[in-house]
Amino acid sequence: MTTVLITGASSGIGKAFAELFAKKKYRLILASRNEEKLNGIARQLRDNHGVEPILIPVDLAQRAGPVLLYERLSEQAIAVDVLVNNAGIGSFGLLHELDVHAELEMLQTNVHALSHLMMLFLPDMVKRGSGRILNVGSTTSFYPCPLSANYSASKAFVLSLTESVANELQGTGVTVTALCPGATGTDFFRSAKMESQKVSDPRALMSPQTVAEIGYRALMSGKTFVVPGFQNWLLTQAPRLFPRSFVTRITRSVLEQKR
Repeated sequence: MTTVLITGASSGIGKAFAELFAKKKYRLILASRNEEKLNGIARQLRDNHGVEPILIPVDLAQRAGPVLLYERLSEQAIAVDVLVNNAGIGSFGLLHELDVHAELEMLQTNVHALSHLMMLFLPDMVKRGSGRILNVGSTTSFYPCPLSANYSASKAFVLSLTESVANELQGTGVTVTALCPGATGTDFFRSAKMESQKVSDPRALMSPQTVAEIGYRALMSGKTFVVPGFQNWLLTQAPRLFPRSFVTRITRSVLEQKR
């Protein structure tokens, strides 16, 4: 049975991935720092799909998190066939005014933990000659984003890492895909304190279920990256069509707009 590990599985896109893989009867491992929400999702998956996921409460915002997760699975001799690197944190505001500790936790989660988990699980996948990894990036992977400077930079890292490693893995039977969604109807805007910004208008948000379905198809077909939605794809082309300084001004003006 194919085993899927999903990080950040307690809400949003991670939860949507858990539901999607459960419908298809994959063996699930769900990781999140919110144990209460994990237990709630496990009950839903059990009741709705007859799936009993393995739950691993772990905080990937802490440096030891990825190793703890990997060792927990190794102790149980569980091989991961599909890794969904979904765990992520957002932030909003001028960099010099943001809380340093919170920003470092975001970078640990979005950058260090994601890369660390790839380095932990990839050797086993390559040795077996099969495996898939999906890294959740963002449309901001493609352009600078003032007022979310660290966040957009972290997502640029995700796309660059994915494209580089996808090339390295050619011929190994292992694929890596970056899923780069635009604004999505999750807890992201609330946790990043962006609820009053126009970009968080519910009428413009793609559902996490739609994002997960598009990501799933791209993962299974071995695409290097995918941007859900035509309008989001157009946004990612802006740096190719306009000077980067112009794109940077526009992205800032979009985030400054209030509802």
